[in-house]
Amino acid sequence: MRRRLVRAAALALGLLIVLFGGAATAHPLAPALLELQRLPTTTPQYELLWRTSVTRARQIDVTPRLPADCAATTEPELASDGGESLSARWRLQCAALLDGRRIDVSGLASSGINVIVRVLDADGVLQQQALLDAREPGITLSAAEARPALLLRYARLGVEHLLSGYDHLAFLAGLLLLVRPLRARLWTVSAFTLGHSLTLSIASLGWVRWNAALCEWAIAASIVVVALRLMRASSPASPVAAAQRGHGIGPVWFAAGFGLLHGLGFAGALSDVGLPPRDLPLALLAFNLGIEAAQLAVVGAVVAAGRAGLALPARALPFAAYALGGLACYWCLDRAVTLL
Repeated sequence: MRRRLVRAAALALGLLIVLFGGAATAHPLAPALLELQRLPTTTPQYELLWRTSVTRARQIDVTPRLPADCAATTEPELASDGGESLSARWRLQCAALLDGRRIDVSGLASSGINVIVRVLDADGVLQQQALLDAREPGITLSAAEARPALLLRYARLGVEHLLSGYDHLAFLAGLLLLVRPLRARLWTVSAFTLGHSLTLSIASLGWVRWNAALCEWAIAASIVVVALRLMRASSPASPVAAAQRGHGIGPVWFAAGFGLLHGLGFAGALSDVGLPPRDLPLALLAFNLGIEAAQLAVVGAVVAAGRAGLALPARALPFAAYALGGLACYWCLDRAVTLL
């Protein structure tokens, strides 16, 4: 009877997570784009591209604000990208060049989104790039962002991405449940960090190419795998449990391998935001450090909970494995649609 109750409870929890897991199928890190290109004319004329998601365009008024002496010379050309984003492109003329002048985006404080600003010269060469948010809703053109501010901005993005990336958190939670001794946990999490830091760096630098949709599906599948290992590890006689007693060597290689995959997911999010060409290594380092800081905070919270007597008991591991696996299967099915 007890076994049936445990199975029923696990199934119920899995169904609840599946039902409410739709909110966790994507990261909120999908910024709008404001692109400004100087036109090869004798007067200060520019072409402006403004792109934002359909959902955000309908719900919140986020609008670029240009200097008062700039006026549109053409009607906006509207376009839709597969129903996911709306873009408007138009030309404008200003009384003077925009160099040294400020452009703002209104509505960022209430929207909670970011905006990539890209400034191109008349030949289409990128001259300046910045990331705007509620804390800094504007940019002075041709004035590079101060490095300390850039460091903090991208580090904060890394923290936000990990803490809002429910799939990465689910995989990390599975690793922490899979290995219990503190030393084994440190080795396993370090291996995961090494793996995703490597692919995050080489992918962000453009050294590898990957299918983003397939990568997101594979990340969800990696959580299914860790849930299966967790189910087997709940049996004291299982090979996984034996590997755990061997200082976590098995989970270390497991975490490092899937860390390579999760790093591509991090790189995909960073590619949405973009990296400033003048300070690319610094921005990449800051984003990576932000991810690691958030990851260490999660691990520290789990360790502190364990020392406070709040650790998940061993008999509840199958319960957690069913819940984690059910949620991951939902993500796999949901993300498989984008592959069709």
